[in-house]
Amino acid sequence: MTATDTQAPTTDTAVLRALRRFRVPQTQRNRELGLLVFALVVIASAVALVELGTSGTLNPQIFVYAGIPAALAVTLHIVLRFTARAADPFVLPIATVLTGLGIAEIYRIDIAKERLGWEAFSARQLAWAAIATAGALAIVLLLRNYRVLFRYTYIFGFVGIGLLLLPFIPGLGLEGANASVWISVGGFFQFQPGELAKIALAIFFAGYLVRTRESLSSVGTRFLGMTWPRARELGPLLVLWLASLGIIILQRDLGTGLLIFGMFVAMLYVATGKTSWVLIGVGLALAGAVLASQVLTYVSWRFSNWLDAFNPEVINRTGGSFQLVQGIFGLAQGGLIGTGLGQGRPYITPVAESDYIIPSLGEELGLVGLFAILALYMVFASRGIRIGVAGQDDFGKLLATGLSFTIALQVFIMVGGVTRLIPLTGLTTPFLAAGGSSLIANWLIVALLLRISDAVRSRPRVVIG
Repeated sequence: MTATDTQAPTTDTAVLRALRRFRVPQTQRNRELGLLVFALVVIASAVALVELGTSGTLNPQIFVYAGIPAALAVTLHIVLRFTARAADPFVLPIATVLTGLGIAEIYRIDIAKERLGWEAFSARQLAWAAIATAGALAIVLLLRNYRVLFRYTYIFGFVGIGLLLLPFIPGLGLEGANASVWISVGGFFQFQPGELAKIALAIFFAGYLVRTRESLSSVGTRFLGMTWPRARELGPLLVLWLASLGIIILQRDLGTGLLIFGMFVAMLYVATGKTSWVLIGVGLALAGAVLASQVLTYVSWRFSNWLDAFNPEVINRTGGSFQLVQGIFGLAQGGLIGTGLGQGRPYITPVAESDYIIPSLGEELGLVGLFAILALYMVFASRGIRIGVAGQDDFGKLLATGLSFTIALQVFIMVGGVTRLIPLTGLTTPFLAAGGSSLIANWLIVALLLRISDAVRSRPRVVIG
């Protein structure tokens, strides 16, 4: 066999690999386009059904409520074709369809509220969706290498803490709110900085755990078949536990404290692989919940509303369980297949477009529709975790896993709260609920996952043999 004969297969293999690397990104984007078209059809159908269900006719306004999400999603898809061709194809369509369904249901509630002379939110939600998508576009275009975030680990930590403290600055904090989590700029622009804080803290946690993973996973005491960390390694977890309690006490915000602590415990488990960290984290969370329920009136009332929701005295008191009971009745009214979009009465539940968007959708789409929405969240979180697992660098793995787990935990907290599985907290349902700060934060998470997945799939892999 000549030298030419031995080199030919190697050359052919290299060409095939190059062609495969070119074809795979195109296949991913084509798959994303197909899913995106299906998502846009679902959104347009939902808005049309809202119009038909409430008025019996199709208002030209449906082109606005269906067209704006379509234009935003297609624009981001086109940008991905040129700047992140290997990005995950499921993340964008799922985020788009969830955002569109939220806008359709908020629009449905607004139709009823306008007849009653109440404030409408759907037009504002459309504007926030445009801003959120623009933010995602900026991340995709400007953050070509997500690993640059690792250099600013501690800066993101200070930024996250600063965002959480903003509501306490005189003149910024929104007065009269149930929880000290809102800021007001100029008296008309309101924002919840804690939503952006969770992203900054996720970046900080990922960078911190990469630097300290060795010490955190060092050998400890063997007990009950598991290796438990030494006392000095418990310091970071105890600090986060105390910080979470501080958020609950100072801001009267049970949800954000639980979310940040849960995110850190999940990322700690991914970094070390130790089940003992999870057990310690769950134990601290339960201890904090019991302590807060005994000491803080705000948390105690949340627990009494949860445990004794249908007691007439609890329902009728100020800050009682009336809202929770109304949401449960709405879910019961929806049954298996729902009343149909525009056919129910979700607007009779207080803040149906925000905290109680899940019961609103459950009433009109039924148990089947609600399961479909939860399945979308499950796929979204699983794709994000898959992106993290496939990553070759520890920082990207922890960041993608932490952000995905944050979305999943937030959905569990909200759905569990409105269905009386756990006490209700003050979080929002990702993508669906009315609220600009939440929508912007979640679309920034989408952009980060797209960037990480593109880097993971584009990186050359060493082939042995």
